[in-house]
Amino acid sequence: MTSRRLIIADDLRRQITTGRLGPGDRLPSESALADRYKVSTATLRSALAVLQGEGLVEKIHGKGNFVRRPLRKITYVGGWGTLDPRTAADVDLRVTVRTTALPARGHLTALLKVDDGSPLTEFLRLSYEGESPHSLARVYVPRDLTPTTALSNRSSRTWAEASFSVPDPPPAEVHETVSARLPTPDEASTLRINTALAVLAITRVAADNTGRVIEAALLVFPGDRVDAVFSTHHVIEERQAHR
Repeated sequence: MTSRRLIIADDLRRQITTGRLGPGDRLPSESALADRYKVSTATLRSALAVLQGEGLVEKIHGKGNFVRRPLRKITYVGGWGTLDPRTAADVDLRVTVRTTALPARGHLTALLKVDDGSPLTEFLRLSYEGESPHSLARVYVPRDLTPTTALSNRSSRTWAEASFSVPDPPPAEVHETVSARLPTPDEASTLRINTALAVLAITRVAADNTGRVIEAALLVFPGDRVDAVFSTHHVIEERQAHR
């Protein structure tokens, strides 16, 4: 089974790299491919999983397997908590947003420094490049601070930048925790990535000048689709020597 799987993966990989199958092309159905290679559907799916793990093929639920279009990278600017407008424009992201009212539970109580059960609003923001998911953000805001005006009238590019940015006006303090890890099963499914592909996970907490947390954001970027830039500005105090 292993050798057949690799032979099939090699053949399909060769068709993709030589251009016989181009970006966005739909592969024959899994049953048709299984018949062509004279293997079981399980073996065929195992071969496709190899190509999915390499980022060559993506499976879209209800539609089939497609040759993945190369996804361009965006730049996340740490400290400012935003996407670099130049790279966001180059990629031409489209963002969908789902809003849910929920009570604070578990880790959210610690992130937002609120009591268990406190009312929150969750914004689930998923960015797309074409039809392919690009990045994921779960943003949590205390209910009384939830924006009342929609951003749907913004351009798609501005909306994409705003969806991953800190609140406006800028908060007094932004704390970011960055880690590289494997995606959760839910993240892998949502972003259509292999569970072996590392993601860049950023937990960003923004507070006002009283210390109240006004937003907690959990951002997830597949590791092959983002660069994160963090700059440090040192403030040098000039002290006048006392004689």
